[in-house]
Amino acid sequence: MTDKETKVDAVLDLARELGVLRVQDLTSRGIHHEYLRRLCQQGKLERVGRGLYRLSDADVTEHATLATISKRFPNGIICLLTALRFHGIGTQSPRDVWMALRRGTAIPRNIDLPVRFMLFSETSFDCGEEAHSVDNVPVRITSPAKTIVDCFKYRNKIGLDIALEAMREVLRLRKCTPDDLWQYAKVCRVTNVIRPYIEATI
Repeated sequence: MTDKETKVDAVLDLARELGVLRVQDLTSRGIHHEYLRRLCQQGKLERVGRGLYRLSDADVTEHATLATISKRFPNGIICLLTALRFHGIGTQSPRDVWMALRRGTAIPRNIDLPVRFMLFSETSFDCGEEAHSVDNVPVRITSPAKTIVDCFKYRNKIGLDIALEAMREVLRLRKCTPDDLWQYAKVCRVTNVIRPYIEATI
């Protein structure tokens, strides 16, 4: 087997392992990024975003876009309407992926992916995160309870009716408890907003 064939196999194996490839995934292993272009031409890889590639015949899930965006922005956390959708809460089916970034982070521009960024405060960003794997890609997502509280905090952007619907359903499905909601409400400073709605459910 030639060195070229060996590296082609290495790239394809890496794509299977990582789910979505970035150029730096190759260069950090001493493989030239030109292999990505060649494998796309051969139909073995497909480009899913600028600098992002996966196997053409990959068995992707309904959350494949989350994997792609999380690969591009590994420091972000999937939140709000997209997190509701992931956890199976409510009826929302957002077109864009909602992603939280730490306040002070520069919001990326000219993005070729369907993503909407929100800036969370230090304390809010650092709590209520769950680690998931989507199509072999690590994905950070707010927990059900934290997601509900975030919806109340950003009710002017997503609508109070959506936050209320989601809270009723998350409690009905027992994905969290009123105490869980109260814990995050204190961190996110929305206790006055959410208190009457939590008390109405108890």
